[in-house]
Amino acid sequence: MSHGTPLSGARVLITGGTRGIGRLMAAGAIERGAEVTVWARDAEVGAQASAELDVRFLAVDVTNPAEVTAAAAETGAVDVLVNNAGVIAGRPFVDLTEDDIRRTYEVNVLAPYRVTRAFLPGMLARDRGCVVNLASAAGLIGTTRMTDYSGTKHAMVGFTEALRAELRAERSAVRTLTVCPFYIDTGMFDGVQTRFPWLLPILQQQDVATKTLDAIERGSAKLVMPWSVSLLPLARVLPVPVFDAMVDFLGVNHTMDHFTGHQG
Repeated sequence: MSHGTPLSGARVLITGGTRGIGRLMAAGAIERGAEVTVWARDAEVGAQASAELDVRFLAVDVTNPAEVTAAAAETGAVDVLVNNAGVIAGRPFVDLTEDDIRRTYEVNVLAPYRVTRAFLPGMLARDRGCVVNLASAAGLIGTTRMTDYSGTKHAMVGFTEALRAELRAERSAVRTLTVCPFYIDTGMFDGVQTRFPWLLPILQQQDVATKTLDAIERGSAKLVMPWSVSLLPLARVLPVPVFDAMVDFLGVNHTMDHFTGHQG
């Protein structure tokens, strides 16, 4: 049975921690007694978050290896690493540019690899800690206008599972947590719609943040929201045409039809 990581007295680092889920997790972790550091690119927003939340803020571009190395040294040891920073283009594949695709993979995949590599050795040396990767339901199923985003989130699900296997093989007490939520009511997914809200609701960001913190303390290895998304692996045993028909009926392939994302 996995042992959780109590947040009281823990040193927590959250990337993309000045807005949305990241900011709410930072606030929640502080309420639970954690010492929180947040990384983000926007220094002005970061300074405001630092003042309002009483967190330590470092302006870091997680796509820049040199900045990550320097910021990791300045941050020091952490007990809980939350790889939360993420981006999405939200356009059909043929409309994506080389820069669009590269940016999505840099932020959503390469940055978490890079940041985890900076802090995991310390966790292994102390034989404690938790690496939390914010993936997505899009890491369990591919849908329209998400060829960039879904690809990166599938990568994060695989990365975290493989890392969990390595840690288990080494009999390490360091844990991982994969978080796979459906769409969340943050600006990142403005405009998305769901055909059956009772089955696939747009999630409330405070609820996602709270459940993620609960999962860290509980020692969970995976958190999927809502419960219905957990049925996807079972549905994969269906023939592909049947699986596709089910997804089409649920309206999943039209959730992004009116996507606008962050405005301004």
